[in-house]
Amino acid sequence: MKLTLRIWRQAGPDEPGAMTTYELDGVSPQMSFLEMLDTLNERLTAEGAEPVAFDHDCREGICGSCGMVINGDAHGPERTTACQLHMRSFSDGDVIDIEPWRAGAFPVIKDLVVDRTSFDRIIGAGGYITAPTGSAPEAHATAVPKESADLAFENAECIGCGACVAACPNGSAMLFTAAKVVHLNALPQGAPERESRTREMVTAMDAEGFGGCTNVGECATACPKGIPLFSITRMNREYLRALRKG
Repeated sequence: MKLTLRIWRQAGPDEPGAMTTYELDGVSPQMSFLEMLDTLNERLTAEGAEPVAFDHDCREGICGSCGMVINGDAHGPERTTACQLHMRSFSDGDVIDIEPWRAGAFPVIKDLVVDRTSFDRIIGAGGYITAPTGSAPEAHATAVPKESADLAFENAECIGCGACVAACPNGSAMLFTAAKVVHLNALPQGAPERESRTREMVTAMDAEGFGGCTNVGECATACPKGIPLFSITRMNREYLRALRKG
């Protein structure tokens, strides 16, 4: 396949950026999207040009670091991570626009790489369990109702890629924060810090400058792990409960 790539290039956080056009030939439909970018970068390096910076790690769809906006969609046209997107989803002659996540709380570091440490700070505000429990208990010592276990597992699938923020017209992190809150609050081990966790994580989210949720629903549509929209409803309920308990 022969493709026209229009890629956001930005030398640094304080530098101006712009879309740059590249023609790339010989792209196999079996390539992953990141392998296609690797091919482009090999050519740029051979030409003495600066390769396109993009973030990645596992390339198995489990870490989320490869996030980018492809033709206006977070992670591209398939409901998966960019590293699991394959070039068979495109056609010969296609023009592909590739941009970084667009959100005030995700400043661009270089090209397609953004700083997502705001997510780390939200988790650091309460996305853990500190209540002393002694040594590791036997697996079945604490009975967890199946409904609660299913709810926890469903939300624990969040990989923190940021697609929800990139897809939201308000740049909201509600789905991410909700997944982390609901995951722990659904389990008996998370009960002792239920109220403080919810208050502190929501406060941290707001402090990072993410936008507000207006129930557009694009976050859940873009999520590669299928975190449901009703997780936000559950977090809102948890937050009101926490406020009542002070």
